[in-house]
Amino acid sequence: MRRTFLKTTVSFAALSFGVAALAGLGATSQPAAPTAPAAPGVKASPRNSVAADALGLTLGTQAWTFRDRTTFETIDIAAELGLTNIELFAGQSLSPEHKDVKVGPGMAKEHLDALKKKLGERKITASSFGVVGFSTKEEDARAKFEFAKAMGMGAISCEPEFEAWDMVEKLAVEYNIRLAVHNHPKPSRYWSPDIVLEHVGKRAKLIGACADTGHWPRSGLTAGGQREEGAGRDVEPQFKDGGPAPGKPREYLDRPWGTGHGDAKAMMRELVRQGFKGVVLVEYENTEGKELEENVRKCVAFFDSAAAEILKEQRK
Repeated sequence: MRRTFLKTTVSFAALSFGVAALAGLGATSQPAAPTAPAAPGVKASPRNSVAADALGLTLGTQAWTFRDRTTFETIDIAAELGLTNIELFAGQSLSPEHKDVKVGPGMAKEHLDALKKKLGERKITASSFGVVGFSTKEEDARAKFEFAKAMGMGAISCEPEFEAWDMVEKLAVEYNIRLAVHNHPKPSRYWSPDIVLEHVGKRAKLIGACADTGHWPRSGLTAGGQREEGAGRDVEPQFKDGGPAPGKPREYLDRPWGTGHGDAKAMMRELVRQGFKGVVLVEYENTEGKELEENVRKCVAFFDSAAAEILKEQRK
């Protein structure tokens, strides 16, 4: 995602660490709830998630997708799209009435309670938050774990400093909260799947990967490259499909799933083949407003259609 560390555009990538590793710790998920009433001004589009549910794939969104609005508004559109899970990001304004309140560690109890109430009303599970950094300062790290605990989250997506690993692993075990190591593009700390595996492979099983597939091609990673041996360590993939921006071949932009240069259906097949069962996060990092909503709606429709096709293939 484009936030705490590098401000970049994204694309879909192919079968590297996050694909070969998508066999999962099994992120927090729940059966798709009936579509809640649409947010004001938003057209309802009920999902058919029967096939995805049968495959054990739950579709959620990274709140950063809807960074052009508040968290409450993001929750509304997620519910209207039929999504059941969300990864919150620190720093998003809470609501139209409380734009000065930022979601994340340090929120007052009244605002935490309001956020929980909103999530409950819209039947959305806040399964994680991120992407955050972890320095060697335990007090700062503990505040992030406390926020996740207060919200009932099962995971934090992160990019820890290498020197912080012993401390953050200790906290992950203490709080029983998973850490999902996220990759930004080269030259960021965890740009390579090999680097991610080097750090998560020797740690507690609570520690895994948040494979941001959109950043791999920006790091020069290609289809089929790096079939690593760390399968089973992915927590919640941030799923994208994209292609070069017009006239800017080195700049990737998100596109509705199935229309970019990445083979989104192959990615989903690989998820299923590896036995991954958990939350797949929609993250869309360009466009805004109604155009953004329609682009994400197309991603949701593709996901459900592809899931139905994959389930049919399995049952032959």
